[in-house]
Amino acid sequence: MGAPPQLSPEERARALAKAKQSRIIRADVKSRVKSGELSITDVLELAKRDDAIAKMRVLELVESIAGVGKIRAKVLLEKLEISLTRRLQGLGSRQAKALAEEFLVPSPLKRGRLVVLSGPGGVGKSTVAHELRRSSPFHVSVSATTRSPRFNEREGVDYHFLSDEEFDRCIKDDEFLEWASFAGNRYGTPKKAVEDALRSGKSVLLEIEISGAKQVKAKMPDALLVFLEPPTWEELVSRLEGRGTDSPERRAARLALAQEEMAEAPFFDKVLVNQQVEQVAATLIEWISAN
Repeated sequence: MGAPPQLSPEERARALAKAKQSRIIRADVKSRVKSGELSITDVLELAKRDDAIAKMRVLELVESIAGVGKIRAKVLLEKLEISLTRRLQGLGSRQAKALAEEFLVPSPLKRGRLVVLSGPGGVGKSTVAHELRRSSPFHVSVSATTRSPRFNEREGVDYHFLSDEEFDRCIKDDEFLEWASFAGNRYGTPKKAVEDALRSGKSVLLEIEISGAKQVKAKMPDALLVFLEPPTWEELVSRLEGRGTDSPERRAARLALAQEEMAEAPFFDKVLVNQQVEQVAATLIEWISAN
């Protein structure tokens, strides 16, 4: 291989200016895609006339679509058999057509899917839900609880923290899709936020306990129930015993309950082993997309 061409200071300055302008053009396109101003079809047409857009990576474009995120973008490209390093100018006609069809605007009348994530305490449900909230198109429902917030939890993000009196009022006014008592506290899923999201065409993820999952399945038989298992029983024991927020009595109660909860896995539509959070999220997104 020969030595790379030597650029004069003027040529180097022009090359850097051109690269900067290309980045500005691509950033503008991605911003307009995210806002909904441009569709994938629009961008593919622009790429035929603009070299800066033509050189954009397909993965970069798909990640910019509102609600997609990095994990789902990779899953979609793998499904469409498009390399993660492919640029728009390198797409074949079949790939370009499949990509455009994947992101056709759905009918506003199409109802979203309700997905319930459950499993034994300490298995990592909250961590998986956080990853899905960060990197997927699913609306993650925020549960209400009567327990006190932990040091790293935020109101309206991790939970809606209610007093016992407020929780009682919600039960009386039928504001919960489901609710249950667990480890001395009560947890419930606000009904209105879930129903509003489903009607708008968004798929909703509920991260709830097993008894609540059964209530939801009874009320909404088309809900998809996912059970999260630990890699081993020993690892679950280690997680539960390592929680500094629980008393020894509470940890013992949690272990006893976890044994009962593990036996509930056959009731669920899908069982996933929580080996690695990002992989669980990717598998869950792919499975839900196929159902």
